Amino acid sequence: MENLLNSKVKNPRGIPQAPFVEKVEDYIKDPADFEKVLSIFQERLQQYKYMEQSKMNAVRQFKIKIPEIKDTLNMVEFLNSKKDSDESIETNYELNDTLYTTAEIQPTDKVLLWLGADVMLEYPIDEAMTLLQDKLSTAQKNLEISEEDAEFLRENITTMEVNTARLYNWDVERRRNIRLAEQGTKKLSI
Repeated sequence: MENLLNSKVKNPRGIPQAPFVEKVEDYIKDPADFEKVLSIFQERLQQYKYMEQSKMNAVRQFKIKIPEIKDTLNMVEFLNSKKDSDESIETNYELNDTLYTTAEIQPTDKVLLWLGADVMLEYPIDEAMTLLQDKLSTAQKNLEISEEDAEFLRENITTMEVNTARLYNWDVERRRNIRLAEQGTKKLSI
């Protein structure tokens, strides 16, 4: 019974593809197993929904992170273009959500990058650009993968919803036929 939904077809990240139930009888050999089989299908459906939500959260995070990385990379590239200059750069920057101030930046060949988790490191500009380009490339690739997985999961959720409906309808039809057969027997015995 546990092997009911084992699939040999998986996406590149190992998420199994949902089978399509063409004939309910292939999955329910004994009508007494209906509740178990339906429960297994509903559980897999919930697993797909949970994974989809996780992937959609990842997509949202990457869509926030990618512009931030691009902005930082653009700034480091700008600083790199000015590092051999004798002129300082005057700029406005954000201290807080609603608080801005100005600063004068002397030409430099080093930058401080905020890495998160209260960590800031100093890098030579060339290394900082390489690091940011790598982070950007990785984030874009992970965004693409997360979007692909979310779409795969959406398709499988739809398949599992159809499967669950087919199982349920099969059981309703089976019960109706039993009831009609019992009523027909009662009419014949009168």
